[in-house]
Amino acid sequence: MNNMLRFVLAILLAITCNVFVHGEDPYLFYEWKVTYGTLSPLGVPQKVILINGQFPGPRINGTSNNNVVVNVFNQLDEPLLFTWNGVQQRKNSWQEGTYGTNCPIPPGGNFTYKFQVKDQIGSFYYYPTTSLHRAAGGYGGISVLSRALIPVPFETPEADHMVLVGDWYTKSHTELKSLLDSGRALGRPQGVIINGKSGKGDGKDEPMFTVTPGKTYRFRVCNVGMKDSINVRIQGHTLKLVEIEGSHTVQNVYESLDVHLGQCFSVLVTADQEPKDYFLVASTRFTKEPHFATATIRYANGKGPASPVLPKAPEGWTWSLNQFRSFRWNLTASAARPNPQGSYHYGQINITRTIKLVTSAGKVDGKLRYAVNGVSHVDPTMPIKLAEYYGVGDKVFKYDLIKDEYEPSGKGGQDKITLAPNVVNATYRNFVEIIFENPGKSVQSWHLSGHSFFAVAIEPGKWTPEKRMNYNLLDAVSRNTIQIYPKSWAAVMTTLDNAGLWNLRSTALERQYLGHQLYFSVLSPNYSIKDEFNMPDNDLMCGIIKDMPKPPPYKAN
Repeated sequence: MNNMLRFVLAILLAITCNVFVHGEDPYLFYEWKVTYGTLSPLGVPQKVILINGQFPGPRINGTSNNNVVVNVFNQLDEPLLFTWNGVQQRKNSWQEGTYGTNCPIPPGGNFTYKFQVKDQIGSFYYYPTTSLHRAAGGYGGISVLSRALIPVPFETPEADHMVLVGDWYTKSHTELKSLLDSGRALGRPQGVIINGKSGKGDGKDEPMFTVTPGKTYRFRVCNVGMKDSINVRIQGHTLKLVEIEGSHTVQNVYESLDVHLGQCFSVLVTADQEPKDYFLVASTRFTKEPHFATATIRYANGKGPASPVLPKAPEGWTWSLNQFRSFRWNLTASAARPNPQGSYHYGQINITRTIKLVTSAGKVDGKLRYAVNGVSHVDPTMPIKLAEYYGVGDKVFKYDLIKDEYEPSGKGGQDKITLAPNVVNATYRNFVEIIFENPGKSVQSWHLSGHSFFAVAIEPGKWTPEKRMNYNLLDAVSRNTIQIYPKSWAAVMTTLDNAGLWNLRSTALERQYLGHQLYFSVLSPNYSIKDEFNMPDNDLMCGIIKDMPKPPPYKAN
């Protein structure tokens, strides 16, 4: 029997027996051992969280639609969770890694996260959400490349670097937690670090990056800090912006970029200057005494140290606001799927619901708390998501403690603060407008998990419906984090089309820990696996449902 006849018979047999092969997208496997170690990010020895002995942790480097499997072994002396900041976890809030969605991994235990970077590209990062662990590190970068068949609006760079910048405290995370638990604020951080180090710009630091003259490099810059906005610039070089948090942008060129808490940008930098050393500079913004750090960029075979004269950061937040207004979505670039980003005309969709969130700060029983519409979030005794799934939500939390329309009526614009789990009951697939009002004196930054949103406006003053006339309804960048300047407001628009439980949180560690967060419960009315995955078999159990029988799974109706 010749080979062609064998092939035909095999095809006929497969058809007759209804044998079909379904190929899955590629898998990336990681095994993490999370431990403490002693390092000196700011020159002072302190306890830092390491992943496989590294700080920052290993980079997750994949391609759109890859399946990511991370087996976490918690070798700390406290419970542990990780969240994947910017990864949308489509239909899969079970992997979100917050107190509202997951029982923490106990000391000495392990848990395997499994998620897909479904229809996503861009720059993101992960970090621990338990306790104040983020103040001890435990974070790392996530980069998701476009699939080979989908064009990218720039030439492939010579190399792709992750730059994790942020402020840093020299106190341990347990000391910082004690401060907040006792009712006090954290105060100012002691410095800034870049990829876990704090170069001082004295020419004695080893190079962090090496470049070849004439080549172009991609730098993915994320602010993984706890309190401060960061300005990033490179001596003698310009930054061509190409991506913000999963969206290709119009490729404007900047001398420096303000990167607010939780935000990630990709820039292209061409090594077109005299071959020698240059400093990448990161410094705090909107602080009386700015902290800074440097990282050395060395030209291969270059001669000469970097200039000790560091480029200055801009001043004032008006400059920063104008830079935000210059960011535009690239409507002709392909997205993670083979269609132009601008094919989704968000400006032509009717708003189904407007939610105005007014932030405040005050004291409850003599202790500092932060509130949204008068409610300061506290985590319940078990994850909200599990309580919903097991049908015992009424024993754990209440929906809609806050109103969509809110105006403080108390003395000095400050209402009494209520401590409670803050859960908004959202309608699946509603197109929602969210307004953030910041009456305070410092810049805030907020992140929405599970979704991206269109950042349509930031303006001084208070929001009114007439302000919609000023929205960018054409090419606002689709992203997941937005800053709000002092005594200003910001508006975003999104479709809540991802069933699950999703965290809207301040990216400032102190504010988040003391109540500046809430959850959107986006339940599919069909309880179908077409809309949301079933609870994973390996999910950790805790609280009142620990010994309860598992509910019947969702069906594919």
